Amino acid sequence: MKLPFVLAKRFVAGESFDQSIPKVRHLNDHGIKVTLDLLGENVKDRETADRTVESYIQLIENIHTAGLDSTISIKLTMLGLDIDRNYCRDNLFRLLDTARTNDSFVRIDMEGSDYTQATIDLFKEAFKTYGTHVGTVIQAYLHRTKDDIPELAELGADIRLCKGAYSEPERIALQNMPAIREAYKEYAKILLEKTPHPRIATHDDELLEWVQEYAIEKKLGKSRFEFQMLYGLREETMIELTEQGYNTRVYVPYGTMWFPYFKRRLLERKENIFFVATTMFKK
Repeated sequence: MKLPFVLAKRFVAGESFDQSIPKVRHLNDHGIKVTLDLLGENVKDRETADRTVESYIQLIENIHTAGLDSTISIKLTMLGLDIDRNYCRDNLFRLLDTARTNDSFVRIDMEGSDYTQATIDLFKEAFKTYGTHVGTVIQAYLHRTKDDIPELAELGADIRLCKGAYSEPERIALQNMPAIREAYKEYAKILLEKTPHPRIATHDDELLEWVQEYAIEKKLGKSRFEFQMLYGLREETMIELTEQGYNTRVYVPYGTMWFPYFKRRLLERKENIFFVATTMFKK
């Protein structure tokens, strides 16, 4: 049975680009930048991957035509990483050619730990050729991040630092929230010191306040980093941060393949489950 989209509408802007446009304009009107994310993952056949590349390319061009202040986020498994690495690389580079032509930016999202090394390796290849038109995501809860962050920071890479959204075993990832927060802070320090414009992706008040205090302590201007949150969560906070002079960005997902993303958001916070449960009984 196909679940109705109404269940996901808090976290997903629509099932098409056109449906997402009013949400993007609303955020842009408040001075908040956007990253559009065409949802989907783990494509297993070339025909679907080829169509996805075309959809991503069209998305970049549509953003430019619509005059939206938005970049895009992609998953490498949508470009065929499960099929063949070189095929995925070719698709990624083709997409980045379009991004460079349109003076746009592509964020390579991080998927589960099975893909971490391949994602970082492909990002490094892309970064050598496309520089400021490409970035990636690093998850603070992974044990390996203690080595990945310094290496990527030395390159001056554009990194979005998040806690981590996938269920990973203890041998791979930290399980305790205080430990994850402490790791996040240490990695944020490295990025703030070594990279031009780190992206601080969190809804956690402790981390939000810590970053602001650390920036003041180190005499870092508000333009040196960017706060990022997800669509449907804490919009008022983002508006307040924007009004205080911080750079802000909201990740806005859309598309018909919304269920895996919706499920991860649902499991992150008990209040998200409550929201969906109450939505089901509204007319």
